[in-house]
Amino acid sequence: MLDGIVNAIAVVGRTVVVGGSFGEVSDAARTTVYARDNLFAYDLVTGQVLPDFAPSVTGPVYGLVAGDRDTVYVGGAFHGVNNRGSRALARLRLADGALVPGFAPRIGGGMVTALARQGPRLYVGGDFVSPRTALAGLDAETGTPDAGFDIEPGTPLTTQVKVYSLAVAGRRLAVDGSFTTLDGHSRPQLGLIDVGGRTARVAAWRTDVYARRCSPNFPSYVRGLDFSPDGSYFAVVTTGGARGGICDTAARFETYAKGTAIRPTWVNATGGDSLYAVAVTGSAVYVGGHQRWLDNPQGRDSAGPGAVPRPGIGAIHPRTGKALSWNPTRERGIGVKAFYAHGSGLLVGSDTTRLGREYHARIGMFPLP
Repeated sequence: MLDGIVNAIAVVGRTVVVGGSFGEVSDAARTTVYARDNLFAYDLVTGQVLPDFAPSVTGPVYGLVAGDRDTVYVGGAFHGVNNRGSRALARLRLADGALVPGFAPRIGGGMVTALARQGPRLYVGGDFVSPRTALAGLDAETGTPDAGFDIEPGTPLTTQVKVYSLAVAGRRLAVDGSFTTLDGHSRPQLGLIDVGGRTARVAAWRTDVYARRCSPNFPSYVRGLDFSPDGSYFAVVTTGGARGGICDTAARFETYAKGTAIRPTWVNATGGDSLYAVAVTGSAVYVGGHQRWLDNPQGRDSAGPGAVPRPGIGAIHPRTGKALSWNPTRERGIGVKAFYAHGSGLLVGSDTTRLGREYHARIGMFPLP
């Protein structure tokens, strides 16, 4: 990518789909420049840009998730795709970038920031107002609202309810964002929804750690989240400012804990730098943002006792919560906004061009152990 920022990554077979805010990309050899409107795809093995996948997307892309039959769902702040009305959410064919007929989700009043899919259900988060407020379950084929999913975030921490991130594993859908309730139940900025039955319901799982205030500039501060491969736990990353506590941290939570004041299993603090993205594998919790350190609970925009340098990207031990020795570094910039872990490696998307001490323009991949 030659400009802009990566906000989302999805892998469909051996195709990598990249969304964000940008206008030009090049292939791995940097010999050919392609005009691309906020969305492009390339071959995972060869690095070649897919020449026939060149949809015109009229605004930034924030969410991507793989669909069936070589398709991809695209969410963002756009008003159309390929000069056709397709507000905020679309399903596209990888073969030619065309809209998939029959998918008509009718998102209105805002943007889509997060997507998660499980079988025939597509979960959508953002700051839209229809077909529901900020969070919707849709039929993955047609885009019509799922009659069994009517859970609504409420009582915003800011002027507007917004879902920042979604992840689904087994019977649980994890949701975070600018809200204090889910379906009327107190769930400050984070909650779990049981999606294992015909009717979704808020799970008996609540933590109050994100009810605490961070900097006044960040009335809501949760950002990325991801489940472990077996779904037994999940990790959440935050921004918030150098205030200590749960601000500017990564934290692990147990998925099937029950209670009204669940505590994180561990918390790893940057000491004042934002984390935006997280990916959990069997051996590590990968975190990205524009952080300078990990293991830094006493730092206040400084390296406190025990802090370890991890500029822009790092890995945390899933059990101990301490930084692993893996330290490839990256040019910090705004920060990592997108991870995608898969069998071949960890894809990393950001706004800068130096990753692992090499040139990788805004997207690159590390092998996984």
